[in-house]
Amino acid sequence: MTHPRRETVVPAPLLETKLYVPRPRDGAVPRPRLGERLDAGAATRLMLVSAPAGFGKTTLLAEWLAGRPSAAWVSLDRGDNDLVSFWTYVIAALRTVAPGVGAHELALLASPQPPPIHLVLTTLLNDLGATGDDLVLVLDDYHLVDSREIQEAMAFLLDRMPSRLHLVIASRADPPVPLARLRARGELVEIRAAELRFRPAEVAMYLTEVMGLRLTTQDVAALEERTEGWIAALQLAALSMQGRDDVAGFIAGFTGDDRYIVDYLAEEVLQRQAAPVRDFLLHTSLLGRLDGSLCDAVTGGSGGRATLEALDRGNLFVVPLDDRRQWYRYHHLFADVLRARLADEAPDLVATLHRRASDWFAEHGDPVAAIEHAMAGGHLERAADLVELAMPATRRNRQEAVLRSWLERLPEEVLAFRPVLSNGFAGALLATGGFSEVERHLVDAERWLAGPEDADRVVVVDEEELRRLPAGVAVHRAGLALVQGDPAATLAHARRALALLEDDHHIGRASATALVGLASWWTGDLESAREAYTRSLGSMQAAGHLADVLGLSIALADILITQGRLREAMLTYERALRLAPDHRAPLLRGTADMYVGMSTVHRERDDLGEARRLVDSSEELGEHLGLPQHPYRLRVAKSALRALDGNPVEALALLDEAERVYVGDFSPDVRPVPAVRARTLITQGRVDEALGWARDRGLPATGDVAYLHEFEHVTLARALLARFERDRDQPALDEATGLLDRLLAGAETGQRTGTVIEVLVLQALAARLRGDLPAALVPLGRALALAEPEGYVRTFVDEGPAMAALLAAAARHGLAPAYVARLRSAAGTRTDAVPVARPGLVDPLSRRELDVLRLLGTDLGGPEIARELVVSLNTVRTHTKNIYAKLGVNNRRAAVRRAEELDLMPRAGDRAR
Repeated sequence: MTHPRRETVVPAPLLETKLYVPRPRDGAVPRPRLGERLDAGAATRLMLVSAPAGFGKTTLLAEWLAGRPSAAWVSLDRGDNDLVSFWTYVIAALRTVAPGVGAHELALLASPQPPPIHLVLTTLLNDLGATGDDLVLVLDDYHLVDSREIQEAMAFLLDRMPSRLHLVIASRADPPVPLARLRARGELVEIRAAELRFRPAEVAMYLTEVMGLRLTTQDVAALEERTEGWIAALQLAALSMQGRDDVAGFIAGFTGDDRYIVDYLAEEVLQRQAAPVRDFLLHTSLLGRLDGSLCDAVTGGSGGRATLEALDRGNLFVVPLDDRRQWYRYHHLFADVLRARLADEAPDLVATLHRRASDWFAEHGDPVAAIEHAMAGGHLERAADLVELAMPATRRNRQEAVLRSWLERLPEEVLAFRPVLSNGFAGALLATGGFSEVERHLVDAERWLAGPEDADRVVVVDEEELRRLPAGVAVHRAGLALVQGDPAATLAHARRALALLEDDHHIGRASATALVGLASWWTGDLESAREAYTRSLGSMQAAGHLADVLGLSIALADILITQGRLREAMLTYERALRLAPDHRAPLLRGTADMYVGMSTVHRERDDLGEARRLVDSSEELGEHLGLPQHPYRLRVAKSALRALDGNPVEALALLDEAERVYVGDFSPDVRPVPAVRARTLITQGRVDEALGWARDRGLPATGDVAYLHEFEHVTLARALLARFERDRDQPALDEATGLLDRLLAGAETGQRTGTVIEVLVLQALAARLRGDLPAALVPLGRALALAEPEGYVRTFVDEGPAMAALLAAAARHGLAPAYVARLRSAAGTRTDAVPVARPGLVDPLSRRELDVLRLLGTDLGGPEIARELVVSLNTVRTHTKNIYAKLGVNNRRAAVRRAEELDLMPRAGDRAR
């Protein structure tokens, strides 16, 4: 199930300016040689444009993409180091040119628990492959992304891209993707600094025609030599020379390395600006994106939009971010120089400028930028205020990791007097696995609830969150207790939260109630767990959090199946699947798990065709439509079906895969995959391996049986019975019998009827192994009575010939006649007469051999059997020898046991003939 503390995602708004494809600048120097290189790269997987700042990477790509309607663009920044944010922007960009792709994938990324990214990318690539159009995707400023997860996902994308998708990466450094492999395959085109540098003719054209400078050939040559064709330096030099009389002297005046040239030329450019423009440039340099109103707020002036437009017209390193000329940014290299100059000239002003920017973004609905500017300016109290106000949205948007990163940047002295933030910190840590620090922050939050002496120092900006603080702390304490393996404390804290929460606070009540259900489930009180999950489902559905409803439904159905309530489990699945309002709505995450669960019920009811169809449907939907547990659940379900198909090797292989991909959650792992594997080994006669698993697990055959290990102990009982059947090891049978008695008592106390039915079946088989048929019919009769209303089949017939013999005996004794007839039919057993020839016997028994076999099952000795049949003792011995050979046994007891397994023991009516 999903984490009960979490809420349904409301996708965070995207910055459209990041998806803007830059337009070519007027008067740009034509560079056909580079355009041809890119044209050639359009037939490859990857085009890499890699060079330091100021070499014209973005300008080149803007020129090349002009007139291409199928180009998607993402301007990356450091905020895109988050896996979900990065791929959300990539998919959103692709949708600008291919609107039919990616909608479902965006929903998955915004879901409560996003699936593994390779699953999202697989479906995205399938969508892109079906578009039929060539698409170009440009990732600009890729060097700002260093997340290992993103790089691994990019490598996955590159390996599987459809031929019609072409990726362009513009970066200051080579990206950590498999360039060598792509290069060796001829799937990479590279344009680097050496090729991006202006050649002499291009330098001359830029300076004289574009910038309108009157320069001699010698002047152009000198500038080309000193800048080595570095475009940013040439632009700065051209701006500095405009209006100068002594151009030659200026050209001779700067030398040195790249950093020196940029600093020198930038200073020259700044000095040549009017004071208001120079101040505008410096004061707005700390903004990652520029808008007229924002610039006015930061500078304290007016006319910001007009200034930006003038800078754009003057080619002063301003880059438009949209077609409306509303948003801009400074060229990164120029911005670096401006910020350094601002820090040198007016260090005391930096904090004020950041505060103004923070205020503007907060007023205009961008809390992320507001928080970042407050932190950058050292306004930590202000940042804390903004984080507190943003907490509800970050939880809805599944941005607990972002929330945690903000809170970790705030010093203890700021957090110490903020109970709402302390509680939020605890919740973010619980959601992101930082369990060791949760207690400390909960203590910080709780001490304000007790009314300390310095309560007047408490800082709260979200009064609603403060009002709900006691309930929030209780929910987080419940979650922490569950992580620590203390279900009793979980239950106590969750019930306290419910007592504090209003009836209409659906999310809070759903979370707390789910924790009650989890605690009850962990202790084996499944009826209380069922009631709690049912209430939690109602609250979650009232809140409209449908994805969470599916997660809760899957957990509820698991509980119902253990309770033996197959009908209710099926209804739970079906109700959840009807949540989508119509067939056009995207499927909810968890749908694939629903199909697996329904398949399990159909398999138990022996509707194997439907069970297989549902498993196939789940697989076709893909793991991206499943919860994190879906990969292993699907493989377990497929394994059970492969075993029924007579393919034990594949069945075990699927279980091995299931164990490798297993992912746990807050629900108890009550059917561990290794235990399922041990059961499969037992059915294959590999009893010693199954017993070895039990030893490795430290499972005792004696002593108390805990609910959490109930499934494993039932598996151990099966292994012990199999060992007795193979070796006649009496201690194994005695241990199994005692273990089953204790398991039955515990399951009956916990109202776990599904387990009760299975244990009763095993008790019947154990009694049969002891040769006590009347005793076997007692638990079998109870099992039949409990199982018939719910339609159980495979629990009986999967036990094979031994159960077939017991069902035949049940039929003779009139136990549940219609139900037994159905079970025997499912097992392939005739219900009208004892067969003379049975499947599994190559050489059928004769009528006289059947007569001898019947008497071998009594206490009569050889001479007594001869007298009963009126034949010689030698004839009895001959028939007995033939019986042993046909049944593949070597003694009387084994012959009787094998005959019972094959349903060969004659009935009373047969003896009369």
